[in-house]
Amino acid sequence: MNSVDFLLTNKDITYGIRTEIKRLGRPIPDLIISKTDVGKSRNYSRNFNSSVYDRFKWLCGCPKRNKLFCFICLVMGGNRSAWTQEGCVGKGRHKATT
Repeated sequence: MNSVDFLLTNKDITYGIRTEIKRLGRPIPDLIISKTDVGKSRNYSRNFNSSVYDRFKWLCGCPKRNKLFCFICLVMGGNRSAWTQEGCVGKGRHKATT
C-alpha cells in the first residue's frame, strides 16, 4: 500500500488510507542508480547511496522504476513534477530540501 506504484496509480486515496500509508512509512529500497559525469581532467562516477534517505526524510524510492520520488508529495497529492510523476535519478532540487 505504501509503494510508489500504488501511490502513482491511485489518485483518489481516502484520509484513512493516507493515515495508514504514513504509519507504514516511506519505501526506502536500495536502488541501482549510477551516473558518469565528465570533468575537466577526468570522468567522475556517482552511485546511489542509501544514506541519502537519512539526509532527506521526504525521499522515497521505487525499485520497479529504479527512481527516487517525494514521499510527502505522493501521499498528499502534491504538484505534478518530476518528483511526483516520473521520478528522479540524478541531482535535483526540491522545495522540501530547503
